[in-house]
Amino acid sequence: MSKTIIYQLFTRLYGNKNTTRKHNGTLAENGCGKMNDLTNAELKKIAQLGVTHIWYTGVIRHASTTDYPFISHKSNANVVKGKAGSPYAICDYYDIDPDLAERPEKRLDEFKALVERTHANGMKCIIDFVPNHVARNYFSDSHPEKEQLGATDNPNVAFDPNNNFYYIPGCQFVAPQTDKDAPYIENPAKASGNDAFTASPSIYDWYETVKLNYGVDYSNKSQHFEPKPNTWFKMRDILMFWTSLGIDGFRVDMAEMVPVEFWTWVIGQIVMRHPNTIFIAETYNPDKYNEYIKAGFNLLYDKCNFYDTVRDIMQHRHSARHITDIWQRTPEISRHMLYFLENHDEQRLASDFFIGNADKAKAGVILTNTFGNGASMIYFGQELGERGMDEEGFSGRDGRTTIFDYWAVDSVQKFITGKADKHAKDLRQWYANLLNTVQKHDALAHGKFYDLMWINQKIFVDPTKIYTFLRYNDKERFLIALNFSNDDVQTKICIPEHAWQEMGSTWNESLQPVNILNTKQYHQRTSVNNTISSGIELFIPADDGIILKL
Repeated sequence: MSKTIIYQLFTRLYGNKNTTRKHNGTLAENGCGKMNDLTNAELKKIAQLGVTHIWYTGVIRHASTTDYPFISHKSNANVVKGKAGSPYAICDYYDIDPDLAERPEKRLDEFKALVERTHANGMKCIIDFVPNHVARNYFSDSHPEKEQLGATDNPNVAFDPNNNFYYIPGCQFVAPQTDKDAPYIENPAKASGNDAFTASPSIYDWYETVKLNYGVDYSNKSQHFEPKPNTWFKMRDILMFWTSLGIDGFRVDMAEMVPVEFWTWVIGQIVMRHPNTIFIAETYNPDKYNEYIKAGFNLLYDKCNFYDTVRDIMQHRHSARHITDIWQRTPEISRHMLYFLENHDEQRLASDFFIGNADKAKAGVILTNTFGNGASMIYFGQELGERGMDEEGFSGRDGRTTIFDYWAVDSVQKFITGKADKHAKDLRQWYANLLNTVQKHDALAHGKFYDLMWINQKIFVDPTKIYTFLRYNDKERFLIALNFSNDDVQTKICIPEHAWQEMGSTWNESLQPVNILNTKQYHQRTSVNNTISSGIELFIPADDGIILKL
C-alpha cells in the first residue's frame, strides 16, 4: 500500500507562462494558469515525484475583480482581497473559477477533463471545501433551482437556527477600505468569517467573507442542532455534487470553526454513498485531534505540533530532541496526521523568513516523509527551491506565494518551460528520489517506529543537532539519522538490544548498512560494530540526513 503523498497545486499560478509580473496587475496584464496547462505530460511529471494525490487549490469560483458576462452578481472591489481575490471567498459552491478555463463558458467541462487526466496518470483529486464562510456577494448562477444561501433568512434577528448567516440588525456594513468601485452596500450587516460579529470589521479581519450559521448561537454558546439546521443540508448537497463528478477527497478549510457534530453527520452521509472519499481537516488544536478523527476525518493538519516544532528546530531555536515530544503526543493517531513544511499559508522554506536556502531543508523534508504512518504534503515549487520573495500586490514580500494576485511563480515557470537551472533540477531529483524511496519501502511508509534518542543522547549524539529513529516491519529495518546543524557531523548511533527485540531480530556483525538515498556525501568511516561502547559510526552532512537499510 502506497503512502499518501499530496502535491498542493495552486491552479491559478501553476501553468502561467506570462513573464510580465506587474505589481497589482490584472488578468490581462499578468496572465493566469489554466486547467488545460495541466496536460498529461505535466501530470506525469508530478506523478513521477511519488505523488498519489493532487490538491487543486482555488478551483471553485471565488470573488474577483475580473468580470464575466455570465456572472449575474459582480464582486465589489471593496470586499475583494487583491485583483484575483481569495480562493477562500467562495462566490458559487457549484461553479469552477472562469479564470482557469481556456473557454470560460466550458469551465466545468475543462475541470471534468482535468479530473479524468489526473486519474489516468494514477493520481487522485482533492479540492477545497470551504464550509465556514462565503464571499459577501455569494450567489449561485450554476444551480438556479437550488435555494440560495440566505434566501429564507430572517435578517431582523442576530441568530436563528435556520438562518444561513449571522446578522447585526439595524447596522449597515462598513468596509475597512472604500477607495475602489462604488461603495459596497450590505444592510443589515452580516458577521465576518473569522467570527467578527461587528458591522465594521477591521482590515485584519476576514472582512471579504461572511460566516455561515450551523446552529451555534455565539452570544451564549448554545447549540441548536435538532432539528438539523438548513445550512447542514445545503453543505451536504455541495459535497455530494463534487463527489458525483469524481472528486476523491476534500481539504476542509478551517474545520474547527464548524461544529464537530456537523462533521460527524455529513461525513457519514457522504461516505455512505462514496465510501472512498477522504476528508482532510485544517486543524490547529492538538487537544481536539481525537474529536475530529472520531467525526470521520481521515487526515488532520499537524501544524501546531509537527510543523511549528520542526520549523523552530530548523531555525535553531529549538533542540532536535523535541522531535521526541512530537511523537509522544500522537503515537496512537499518527496514521491520521498530515505532515508538511510548506503550504499556501506558510512561508517558503527557501525564503528569507524561514531558512533562506532550500538545500538546508533536507533534514526536515526527510523527517516529514518518514516520521509517521499518515500522509505528507509538498507545495508546488517546494521541490524546485521556490523562494516566495516576490511582492506581487495585495500579497507583500512576506516569503509566501500569493493567493490573492495574478502572478507567475518563477521557479515553476522555468521548470515547465524547460528553463530550470541545474540547482532546481538537482533538488527536484532529490525530492523524487526521497519520495519514491518511501513509496518503495512499506516499512518507511507504514512500519513501526522506534525513537533512539533515549539512549543515544546520553552517550553519543548531540541532541541539539541530531535526531535518529528506526522504521521497521516484518521484512525490513531502517535507521534514519538527521543532522539539523550547519556543520557536517561524524557521530555514532547505538541500536540497543531492546530495539532489536522489538524488531524481532538480533544484530548480525556481518551486516553492512546500505544507504538507500544514495547521497554521495555519505560514507562509512569505520567498520560497523553495534555495541554500547562503539555503536555504528556515521557521517551525516550538514542540514541533511541518511536512511540506512539494516
